[in-house]
Amino acid sequence: MRRARVLSVGGLHAGLTGLVLLLALSTFARAEEGPRRVIAAGGSAAEIVFALGQGDRLIARDTTSTFPEAVLVLPDIGYVRRLSPENLIAMEPDLILAEHDAGPPETIELLTRAGVPLVTLPEAQTPADVLAKIALAAEALGVPGLGAELAARTQADLDAAAAAAASMPARPRVLFVLSLQGGRILAAGSDTSAAAMIALAGGVNAVDGFSGYKPLTDEAAIAAAPDVILAMDRGGEMALAAAELVAHPALALTPAGQRARVVRMDGLYLLGFGPRTGAAALELNAALRDALTLGRG
Repeated sequence: MRRARVLSVGGLHAGLTGLVLLLALSTFARAEEGPRRVIAAGGSAAEIVFALGQGDRLIARDTTSTFPEAVLVLPDIGYVRRLSPENLIAMEPDLILAEHDAGPPETIELLTRAGVPLVTLPEAQTPADVLAKIALAAEALGVPGLGAELAARTQADLDAAAAAAASMPARPRVLFVLSLQGGRILAAGSDTSAAAMIALAGGVNAVDGFSGYKPLTDEAAIAAAPDVILAMDRGGEMALAAAELVAHPALALTPAGQRARVVRMDGLYLLGFGPRTGAAALELNAALRDALTLGRG
């Protein structure tokens, strides 16, 4: 006859305690590990993930995610504002880390209804916004400590940029030109990342009569009287060469056009408002000083 096993109350209590502890440690480990299959929907989102040292978690990125170079080997999910929910769901991500303008709204709604974990980073146009993006991304990835370290390094760069801007002998008027398609100047008004970066670098946005990116009439461009023209350094149909900018009939009549003062910078670096924002502002500050001193971009 088999003897029944007798477990004392003390033994039962110890066994349950051990099981609870094991489950708690397992849950804690998973929480610390964070999501392993992450999709970056936005250039600064991918940049932050890599800056946190978590690039190995990324399984895909959008077309605007171009830095660092290692991100380019990942599958491309398309333009951040025209994402396909079916493609994203099929990748079975643990997390989609998205820019504030990721979309369209229908895609975001479908992803939410499908239960896909989605964290949207706030829009950023100030140093505080940049630090908030880093903190939120780090929290979503389960690495808040690394987020604090990255924020501290980013803050140091932002402080250096602020000091450089404050020491500018004069605040140049800067016109950011997004495109010249059809000969029409599409410029940055207030409440834009371009205007925010110009201010961080110690300049003044040459146009402030409107919000967002809008076409300028030739008369308005001449009246803006920019000391420097700022544009993105990119290829393709949207490429803007310095010669093309200063040859525009209206821009040629401005101080910037007459002295060929043009500054071009990588778009994500200039307007992404990620961890490199302070460095970008410092570089733009130096370029503005050179343009004003040397009379050329």
